[in-house]
Amino acid sequence: MSTRYRLLVKNAKQVVLICSNGEKYLTGDGMQHLRIIENGSIIVGSDGRIEAVGAADTIRVDYSEASFDKVIDATGMCVLPGLVDAHTHPVWAGDRVHEFAMKLSGATYMDVHRAGGGIHFTVEHTRAADASELVASLSSRLQRMLHSGTTLVECKSGYGLDLQTELKMLKVIETVRRALPINISSTYCGAHAVPKGKTVVEATEDILQVQLPKLKECMETGAIQVDNIDVFCEKGVFDLTSTKSILQAGKDMGLNINFHGDELHPMNSAQLGAELGAQAISHLEEVTDEGIAAMAKANTAAVLLPTTAYILRLPQPRARDMLKAGVIVALGSDFNPNAYCCSMVSMTCFKELICITACICQPIVMHLACVNMRMSMSEALAAATINAAYALGCSSTHGSLEVSKDGDLLVLNTTRWEHLIYQLGGHKELIRYVVIKGNVIYDNDQTQDL
Repeated sequence: MSTRYRLLVKNAKQVVLICSNGEKYLTGDGMQHLRIIENGSIIVGSDGRIEAVGAADTIRVDYSEASFDKVIDATGMCVLPGLVDAHTHPVWAGDRVHEFAMKLSGATYMDVHRAGGGIHFTVEHTRAADASELVASLSSRLQRMLHSGTTLVECKSGYGLDLQTELKMLKVIETVRRALPINISSTYCGAHAVPKGKTVVEATEDILQVQLPKLKECMETGAIQVDNIDVFCEKGVFDLTSTKSILQAGKDMGLNINFHGDELHPMNSAQLGAELGAQAISHLEEVTDEGIAAMAKANTAAVLLPTTAYILRLPQPRARDMLKAGVIVALGSDFNPNAYCCSMVSMTCFKELICITACICQPIVMHLACVNMRMSMSEALAAATINAAYALGCSSTHGSLEVSKDGDLLVLNTTRWEHLIYQLGGHKELIRYVVIKGNVIYDNDQTQDL
């Protein structure tokens, strides 16, 4: 009796494994030399994990007696791991398109913040929104991410700033996690801003004495699963002292430290994160040389967000310096109402393309990382797969096509994988299939539109 497997993807022109020796992450030269099999095949077992990956002829012989629930003939196509988005804020209500005009007129992030916009604007609308409304909007946003190749995404709370709304957001994330096939890493970000009417000290005390104990209770009962803790460590928001106390409390609860640091001002956030054993720090536009060295030594991932620097006209994160120093560089979209990362369709307001509508996607992020942060395409792909998975503590199951990892993959309708980055905004046509745990979640059959 033959063994039955969930999926066979056969005869691909390229199978991009990323790595093949169980690496948790890649740095330096390792990001330049990705593991690729020419004319390869991959098998996903009934448990949703990769059973075999290798040369097509070898797979054909070794599994000649096997049967499959689904067979994809990938002749002339490429197979990649599913993309990983290591930083998003996808749960919110309200529309901040009016702020884009303010930024184009020269307003800074903090100018908008002081004018009553920014995070506090979104907090007001998110607090007022029903959970069902937030579930619907989050589901729609994650579906669009999925169709753009993201199979694992980090999702933050942070537009509540009080116990009731933060828990509402985390429960919304949990509801969608259980309903959709996309993999979610959930992050508590109650320290995203100092609530109106509170001081930093008061806000910190509320998080430590009220919010985190209740969060722990909900986690212990199984009502929600939370994976990471985040704080916006920034001048005028949470200082180093408050940031340290909140992050340490989260770590003591078993949460991974994964926080905003050194974005608008050099706060020494990178050094703090390294000291605390942070899994990852995001932004880092203003990181110092000392911070870079500390992160490299501590194996703390740098989650770089090229869309944020682009939209806010900030200095680009120092990707090349970090890569040279041996930092684990990852990428995220920073999808949120301030940096609404989507397809690029206009050239009217900047020298670069302006992001105004269409789909939330890592291919655009990788393209911007290559052009604006001077990363190579191989570095960008590693940063959006194995390293982004590491930033979420998930690189043992995601981020590369290796035996026993989850069978999450993309099939591209192109003979070279680099086209996913090279063709700016062309991912909608290039992505033929999106697969999660061996199940075809998205079949982009272009002929159906003919």
